[in-house]
Amino acid sequence: MSSTSNITDIVNPSLSYASMEQTLEALASGEINSETLVENQLSRIDAFDAKLHAYVDVYADEALQAARGLDKLRQAGFTVGPLHGVTIAVKDLFEIKGHAITAGSKSLPPRTSSMTATVVDRLRAAGAIVLGKTHTVEFAFGGWGTNTSMGTPWNPWDLATHRVPGGSSSGSAVAVSAGMASAALGTDTGGSVRIPAGLCGLVGLKTTHGLISRYGLVDLCPTHDTVGPITQTVRDCATMLDVLAGPDPQDTASRFSPVRSVSKEIEKDVRGMRVWTLPTAEREEVDPEVLKAYDRSLGVFAELGMTMVDKPLPQSLAQSMRIAGSLMSAEGYASLGTLFERNELEFDPNIKRRIMLGRDIGARQYINLLRERESAKAEMLEAMDGVDVCVFPTNAITAIPVSEVDELSTPLSRFGRFVNLLDLCSVAVPAGLSANGLPVSIQVIGRPFAEPTILRAAFAFEKATPWNRLYPAGLELKS
Repeated sequence: MSSTSNITDIVNPSLSYASMEQTLEALASGEINSETLVENQLSRIDAFDAKLHAYVDVYADEALQAARGLDKLRQAGFTVGPLHGVTIAVKDLFEIKGHAITAGSKSLPPRTSSMTATVVDRLRAAGAIVLGKTHTVEFAFGGWGTNTSMGTPWNPWDLATHRVPGGSSSGSAVAVSAGMASAALGTDTGGSVRIPAGLCGLVGLKTTHGLISRYGLVDLCPTHDTVGPITQTVRDCATMLDVLAGPDPQDTASRFSPVRSVSKEIEKDVRGMRVWTLPTAEREEVDPEVLKAYDRSLGVFAELGMTMVDKPLPQSLAQSMRIAGSLMSAEGYASLGTLFERNELEFDPNIKRRIMLGRDIGARQYINLLRERESAKAEMLEAMDGVDVCVFPTNAITAIPVSEVDELSTPLSRFGRFVNLLDLCSVAVPAGLSANGLPVSIQVIGRPFAEPTILRAAFAFEKATPWNRLYPAGLELKS
């Protein structure tokens, strides 16, 4: 395992770990073609996924056929869209017509989707190749990334010890981190894009609620569910956002995006931006190595010309955790309670416990929770006057062994849930490695629809640091 003092040993060595931007440039120049890219990634899946367990299903023949078709179009001088020829892994919560969907559960036999999620249609229309479906926590209700029925993906940053990948978009993060997809699609209800991105050394974007269509997504908590990309770099995230964002009449929560070309804005100057830093009261119970990397990151932002602002949150993270957790259980039970009450079906007992907590939340309590949420949102927006972004840790800890997971504890949700509760947007970016070589991450948080601002700050940080250019060792293909 490499350490922060010897990062040159793990600098990106090949196209297998190239960013999507680099891959698109290689495709455009003719250095490689899409068929070669897909063959390489399928070879990596064959070599490593038996251990890493990222994929539920791999669409090898379909992906190769799509790649050959896209190569022919490029040879004829035609480019379908901004993602022409790169691959995408899709979390197994999205419908893809003609393919099985499980939502991470073996409670019922897999069914074949009769329709395709809007986001998958948009990715394909932009030229992306869907490589397959990735594992998720059962019905996406968990931050560790564990799944007792379908198996827990293996965090690729430690091949000797089975460590948590983070959840619930566990397989999506593992696939990208291990070079088994150019990028991936995940969902974030309380950190489910950012947590695994952070633990696996990647960039993960939690978008403003309604910015990206959820049509064709298996619901967990409709007031909190969002869709977002997991990528190698901030620019890749922005490029995918430009493809995915926009109103969809098939999603009642869909909202019009005021900015549709985020990728063109991320290089703007960040000098003068004001950064709300983690209040002292919220630093307790954060791993010292995470705090060390976090404080070092604040120094980078200061060197970039940004001003640090220190003030308390209007509502503690613990209070936000309570409200968000209750809303997730209430809405999860409304969506899935009938299924979970069937005694003949088997579920992960931890997921069932979280869902069934919602059975005891009546209409009056639910309405009061929504009122508390609206009040907290208003207080936070008022408190953000005078600041441009918040910069907090993504996770309070680094990836622990699966054998040490306590499903009754929620340290990985501490910095995740409040963003969804308050309808903010956030991007997780690599910020260092622990002493034993595990990724540490920070998140840049902004107001609703402030994706251009947070991605601009994250891009400046990424350019000033080496962390996104590292990769997990030991996953080289043998020639």
